[in-house]
Amino acid sequence: MKKIIIAISLSCAAFTLPGLVSAQAATAQTSKMATCNADAKTKALKGEDRKKFMKECLSAKAAEPSKMAEEKKAMPAAAAHEGKKLTVQQEKMVACNKDAKTKALKGDDRKKFMKECLSAKK
Repeated sequence: MKKIIIAISLSCAAFTLPGLVSAQAATAQTSKMATCNADAKTKALKGEDRKKFMKECLSAKAAEPSKMAEEKKAMPAAAAHEGKKLTVQQEKMVACNKDAKTKALKGDDRKKFMKECLSAKK
């Protein structure tokens, strides 16, 4: 009887384990999709430019997005938009990022600050 219970338990584990692994992969892909969407929105990309950016962003390896983020930080805000006039929300984002950097905020403190800063009416 114990052997049957053990066999059934192992069978159940064999069926659920692949589901857990794919759920973790889906979470990583969802996170990457959200990051790429936010970057595309920040850059105000539309149409073919957005499709091209999303394809490159989603196919980039894990190390490459952080490299892109570092390059984006080093790039002045005006240069990031190639001479285009920034929207009010984009100007607010630039100002909040600058304030957060000045205050040397990291992790959850930075997230909380950015949320409050971006939602504040000016």
